[in-house]
Amino acid sequence: MSSHLDIRLREGTKHSHTMAENTAFMKCFLKGIVEKSFFRKLLADLYFVYSALEEELQRYQHHPIVGMMYFPELHRQANLEKDLAFYYGEEWRSQIIPSRAGEAYVARIHEVAKTQPYLLIAHAYTRYMGDLSGGQALRKIARSAMDLPSDVGTAMHEFEQIATPEARREFKEQYRQALNFLPLNEEMIQKIVNEANYAFALNRDVFHELEADVRAVIGEHVFDLITRQDQVGSTELTPKNPGLELTVVD
Repeated sequence: MSSHLDIRLREGTKHSHTMAENTAFMKCFLKGIVEKSFFRKLLADLYFVYSALEEELQRYQHHPIVGMMYFPELHRQANLEKDLAFYYGEEWRSQIIPSRAGEAYVARIHEVAKTQPYLLIAHAYTRYMGDLSGGQALRKIARSAMDLPSDVGTAMHEFEQIATPEARREFKEQYRQALNFLPLNEEMIQKIVNEANYAFALNRDVFHELEADVRAVIGEHVFDLITRQDQVGSTELTPKNPGLELTVVD
């Protein structure tokens, strides 16, 4: 019997989704304000996050619940290594450190892996489905804003095994079906939804730490003009403003 976990996650994280879209960092990003100086810091934080997440997903790949959501074709660590080598140079490993928010995010992933490993599903859902959906729009914005060469700089959002829009749509449907048939009870479902909301909060904290870098690039006045207006977001979709959909789209 289906648990409808995909719908529970989508409906249960709408508010968190909209809050993520309305961080100052993301508002500026959506306006095309993307500079290598702070974009690479974001990628560095994400490298630590995905390294932790994928380490734990691999550790639990034979777990009766987590194992059903183990999709190595989604893994981002190797692609992020390519991006970091491009932005920092070949010695990138010695040049990056996680922000305080990044450290907290990594710590939470390891914590749930030790205590309630099925909650890793919430973190995987929040990150990977975002990468396959709104992440594709962010990739285009970043490429245009930084005038990147055609083959470097955005490997983070490139899925070699799920390369076309059609393939991504099919994969997301497969992912939803896998979510829906996990052997979960109601308490576990609610905990996964709660953890997904916490994952959104951890992502927002990472964005917040980059705001000073963005402000330094564009100036206080422009920063305030851009960030004072809210995005409609996923909770108030209209035909004229469909929102970015940072997580799952049909």
